[in-house]
Amino acid sequence: MLVRISRQSLRQKIESGEEFVLVDALSPMSYAMSHLPGAINITPDWVDDRARRRIPDLSTEVVVYCADLSCNSSVGVANRLIELGYRNVRHYAEGKRDWVKAGLPLEGGRV
Repeated sequence: MLVRISRQSLRQKIESGEEFVLVDALSPMSYAMSHLPGAINITPDWVDDRARRRIPDLSTEVVVYCADLSCNSSVGVANRLIELGYRNVRHYAEGKRDWVKAGLPLEGGRV
């Protein structure tokens, strides 16, 4: 069972400059258009290739998200990170749509 993180908690982490890695599990095109502040892009297909390089420390806190509750990419990425030995993985299940609906900022080409 994935540990969930709320929008409020995630927002506090970003705004306070806490040390953690935010992972956008959506497609590279979607990521390029807009993503949550500071997010890196790791899709389900890229986890095995990129996770160790982008997140070398297995104890790093990682928060994974995708579009919304019906999007499974973030679940796939989060579960794979756990299988690879990451010990501090959280899931922002409501995702980018929830973030935007709350009027919070995004980064990227279409922002």
